[in-house]
Amino acid sequence: MISPILAPAAVLILWSLVVMYWMIGTRFPAFKSAGIVLGEGPVGGRYQDIEPNMPDRVNWKSHNYTHLMEQPTLFYAVVMVLALAGAGGGINLTLAWAYVGLRVIHSIWQCMVNTVTVRVAIFALSSLCLTALAINAVRITL
Repeated sequence: MISPILAPAAVLILWSLVVMYWMIGTRFPAFKSAGIVLGEGPVGGRYQDIEPNMPDRVNWKSHNYTHLMEQPTLFYAVVMVLALAGAGGGINLTLAWAYVGLRVIHSIWQCMVNTVTVRVAIFALSSLCLTALAINAVRITL
């Protein structure tokens, strides 16, 4: 039987890929506008080397993609613990969907508007959901 809590995790994975393509779709035109030709830079060059030359709106998408590779890794782990423990429904499912919804809102906000105070509030709310999920995972597995 598939645990229902796997669905929000799958949606967040898909959302992360959407943001990745959004980032790529803004980054390459910005390279062209800045006169940057891929393959002509120094060996081992990284995006952060040219980031100061890119428009803020391009960098915001890159920063958000990085954020989606950070804290959500804890979300995926706690979802797996809850699914394996047979506790992937009820309040845990609600918290998981709330976490994913807030992360999507956080992404859209950061990529489009990026007012830090609002972004931090959204992040804090999603972090509370994740904390509750982690507490429930510990409670259930002990």
